[in-house]
Amino acid sequence: MLLTTKFLKPATDARAVNRTRLHRRLDPAPQKRVNLVVAPAGYGKTTLVSQWSGGLTGRVAWLSLDENDNSPRRFWQYVIGALNDAGLPGTEDVAQRLGSYEDHEMDGAVAGLINALTQSTAPISLVLDDLHLIADPGIQRQLGYFIDYLPPHVTVTLTSRVEPELPLDRWRVRQWISDIQPQVLAFSEAECRYFFRDYMDISLSDDDAHRIWQQTEGWVAAMQLTALSGHDTASTAAKPQLLEVGGQPITRYVFSEILDRQPADIHDFLVDTACTPRLSGSLADAIRASRDSQTYLERLIQQNLFLIPLDTKNEWFRYHDLFRDALLQRARTRDPERLTLLEQRAVAWLLEHNHVQEAIAQIITQEDWDRLATVLEQHGNNLIQGGFHLPVLEWLETLPADIVINRPQLLMVRIWALFFANRLSPIEPLLSEVEDILDRRVADSHPDAEGALALHNELSLVRSYIARSKNDDKSAADLTQQVLKEIDHTQIPLKSVTYYGLGLDYFGQGELDAAEEALDASVRYGQLERKPSTVLSSGGLLAWIQYNRGEIDQALDTCTQVRRWVDDHFYDPQQPRLISCWQNSTLVEIYRERNEKELAEANLLPLLDHLKSGTEPGQHVIIQQVRGHLAFSEGDYANAMTALEDAEAVARRRREHIVFEPPASSALLARCYLAANDVGKARAWLDNWQISPSTSPLNKDLNAISAARIQIRLGQPDQACEALSRLVGKANASSNSRLLIEVLLVYASALAAKGQVEEAQHLLEQAFAHGAECGFLQIFIDEAAPLKALMLKTPGIQTPGRWYTRLRGLLEQEIGSSKAPSGRTGHDSALVEPLSQREIEVLALINEGLPNKEIAVRMSVAATTVKAHIRNLYGKLGVGSRTEALARARQVGLL
Repeated sequence: MLLTTKFLKPATDARAVNRTRLHRRLDPAPQKRVNLVVAPAGYGKTTLVSQWSGGLTGRVAWLSLDENDNSPRRFWQYVIGALNDAGLPGTEDVAQRLGSYEDHEMDGAVAGLINALTQSTAPISLVLDDLHLIADPGIQRQLGYFIDYLPPHVTVTLTSRVEPELPLDRWRVRQWISDIQPQVLAFSEAECRYFFRDYMDISLSDDDAHRIWQQTEGWVAAMQLTALSGHDTASTAAKPQLLEVGGQPITRYVFSEILDRQPADIHDFLVDTACTPRLSGSLADAIRASRDSQTYLERLIQQNLFLIPLDTKNEWFRYHDLFRDALLQRARTRDPERLTLLEQRAVAWLLEHNHVQEAIAQIITQEDWDRLATVLEQHGNNLIQGGFHLPVLEWLETLPADIVINRPQLLMVRIWALFFANRLSPIEPLLSEVEDILDRRVADSHPDAEGALALHNELSLVRSYIARSKNDDKSAADLTQQVLKEIDHTQIPLKSVTYYGLGLDYFGQGELDAAEEALDASVRYGQLERKPSTVLSSGGLLAWIQYNRGEIDQALDTCTQVRRWVDDHFYDPQQPRLISCWQNSTLVEIYRERNEKELAEANLLPLLDHLKSGTEPGQHVIIQQVRGHLAFSEGDYANAMTALEDAEAVARRRREHIVFEPPASSALLARCYLAANDVGKARAWLDNWQISPSTSPLNKDLNAISAARIQIRLGQPDQACEALSRLVGKANASSNSRLLIEVLLVYASALAAKGQVEEAQHLLEQAFAHGAECGFLQIFIDEAAPLKALMLKTPGIQTPGRWYTRLRGLLEQEIGSSKAPSGRTGHDSALVEPLSQREIEVLALINEGLPNKEIAVRMSVAATTVKAHIRNLYGKLGVGSRTEALARARQVGLL
């Protein structure tokens, strides 16, 4: 049971200053998605937001968070509960489905909530108060995902004592976020007077308050400096020193009124630890060569000496920027050589504790180019694997040319960064340059022979990937095998990337057992070598193979385990989440096949975002393939064909830049032509499908199946049977259950077309058995209506068991809805856009008088999905109600 008091907006303190001028910053705007109010305790964050939300006309959902909400399921229960308490329709269904999701599937619940929010276009404001109490990385990632895909009429307002672990910089670049930081909470003259008199307990005349406000320009931190200047705050006659804001006046003030008044040990601690923007006890110990820094940090917090916590555990801090500037000036003046030593110690600690990017930022600030080159040589590959290939390229560009000359390892870092950025053309000359350097070293008897061997292996590995992009499979395989022979003699971690290349080769050749073995090795070595990109890619392709072999549960487990490892070790909320197209595509396919469309769409959304931002052509093809497949299963053949035709075009146009053969979009495109009754395009496809034969055995088989489908439609079942009989044996031999099920289904269709019904049903029962064992469902539902009708008449469909019961229900639903007149055969020519198959099904059920919830049960989908179909249906029919929809449907011949 939820505590409804958490949904109550706090009552506004009558004494609180009304911050009307800040309310405009919080008001909804066309592009804005987030309000972020960040300030220490007592800055009036909750009061400000409470005052603002009280003046809104739309729905306001308020949630006061506490420490007990720090688990994903409870957090989203309360978020959904707050929206439900505010009267948002559709949240009851989302709340009910929340309990059915596993922890690793919580993205499905978030996607369902997003869908519910799209049901209305009225303004909605969701306030999450005290977000700093939520530290769970999973919740932070899910909240980032939620905000990434919010509909435009929803605004989320967050209050926190520290900046939350969310991709704030990315949102700021996109102008999604409105910040109110402590400096924005600066007071007006009246607020300044209130601050000193009531909060700081310093009695001021109106003239004094006016002068302080003018000098500080309402900046709260400057007022705090004034209040801490040592005056007797109890005396009503005491007046703070007037203060010029910025530059030397602030510095002199810090020196004279704060720093020089501290005990010697505090003074030295402040000056020594100003050399780094962020500070922890351990880092401060390393800088100072001491063991007592945490105690000093706690003393500074107690004394309010401008040390700002960066988390809720008092582990990380920063000094106020102006305060730190003054401390650095003191350090440079007092002992510049010591400051340099302290800066070097800080960088060394950051590197040792894997804060590499922060260390690089400090090195660049210090303009220590030799050290930057060395750090990039040592850490560049791991940064690239972590998804930071573009920053690595930028850092390399900052290096003077004379630093880069004759440093082959640095050149290899540039090569890998270019490779991951899909900039292949500059790589070849760089490879030659590295080879020339290594040859000269050999000629000069350079002492680093092992390093030269390792670099030669890296060169071979890069050349193997380039060979794959040029369809030179033999060279790619030879180079990979060459690296494998030498790999144990080098110290450079190359095994994961090498085995991934080997897995790609075996996958392309159709040797799935060998591919799985190589990819499994790549995942294991990638975890040891701490290469998250390789782990994701290898694990994703491994799961793709497992899925296509019918091992759905194992594929899902592979995805879950790999994702968990990457998130546990490499999740950075300030950077986009690492995405593997193979892995997300596999999850889309798994959930599509299980008829769990919301989860499929939840995994597709990041891929579409990836697509918009521009991705390499191989990934582009995969994304469009699974996007088209999902649309096909939903009966949206127009959008399916658009995605698949784009996939085909990119695969042809950019073939030389794709290091593997993508999935067979052409085979699915042929099915779309048949489903849309475009026999002309299907016939043209059949005439041309073997002109550019596929090199992938799996793609060849899928294309051959689609060719058989078209032959059946054209009245040539004998030719189809001849090809399908060969494919049955091949699919059995390869242990590819998904391929075998599809072959059996199409073969049954061909036999039924020849009048051999009993033989057809025998094949269908074999397909049922494999489907029940593997958990495939959608593959049966995607077949044409005549074959689905035959499935229902096949005795084996009555086999007891949950899978058979669900399949029967889905088939009966499909057959029942298919009796409604089709919207694709001319009846809806008067419509701007034809109805999809799912929309026709919904229309037929509306005609039966069923409410939304019963329609959802009949269709085995969520109620929010039904509402989305109805909304689309209304739009296409140009109506606003059920009665109008039914009248219009009859008018155009749909009913």
